[in-house]
Amino acid sequence: MYEAFFGLAEPPFSITPDPRYLFPSSRHTEALGHLFYGVSAAGGFIQLTGEVGTGKTTVVRSLLAREPADVDIALVLNPRVTVTEFLQTLCEELAVPVTEAQKTSVKSLVDALTARLLEAHAAGRRVAVLIDEAHLLERDVLEQVRLLTNLETSTRKLLQIILIGQPELRDLLAREDLRQVAQRITGRLHLDPLAATETAAYVRHRLRVAGATREIFSPAALRELHRQSGGLPRLINVIADRAMLGAFARDRHEISAALVREAATEVSGVSSGSRLWVWTALAVCLLVLAAGAWIFWR
Repeated sequence: MYEAFFGLAEPPFSITPDPRYLFPSSRHTEALGHLFYGVSAAGGFIQLTGEVGTGKTTVVRSLLAREPADVDIALVLNPRVTVTEFLQTLCEELAVPVTEAQKTSVKSLVDALTARLLEAHAAGRRVAVLIDEAHLLERDVLEQVRLLTNLETSTRKLLQIILIGQPELRDLLAREDLRQVAQRITGRLHLDPLAATETAAYVRHRLRVAGATREIFSPAALRELHRQSGGLPRLINVIADRAMLGAFARDRHEISAALVREAATEVSGVSSGSRLWVWTALAVCLLVLAAGAWIFWR
């Protein structure tokens, strides 16, 4: 809606994980390298975690857009499945032909996958499985994933597993009954929110990719955007998009800190007045408690 007004070719703050918009922060670049190592390494698990909205899925999409020529990647987007459904998904992703009778047998599905992995190995190719939202995996599915990593030749593992999820994934793998999975993790990386300087660079990067030729957010607006979003890329996108829409509606070509605050309020659904009331109530409660403690002491 506002693209032409700001001289842009496309919306710069879409929340879809477009690889073109991957911001090369030091941590995101490291995460992408982490995944590239993961798909080309010989067996075991790679773990990538991060809070909601830190850019994990965008990093995954960037990896798929630059998929190494000698690697076949199976992407599992829905981890809320049974063991049989999980194996069926792998067969579909890796184009493994299975009959209707085989689809209901765990052994038949594993045998079909093993044959596919051996064929890939003979052709000099590697196979990797990326599991997004891995913190939602059930214990029996995780155990099946571990068993799949037992598939090997005399010299090399046939399958590489990459687990991508929220911080709860670390807690899940710390469980005593999943220690055999945790012991096979050969690489761990956690994506942190962007710093204030990175937030400003992130916004400018996305605007440039969308076709911007000038500054649109004032320095104060960029600082406010970081404060309101906490440095989470997804939240930055939502607030920035709303701020640009607000500027367009007011016929302003530069976005101020006030517009960003207003956009953040609209996004959160909590007015600044409501937030002030909450803090005031909290302060009054603390004063009452302090007074009560003083009276009791006296």
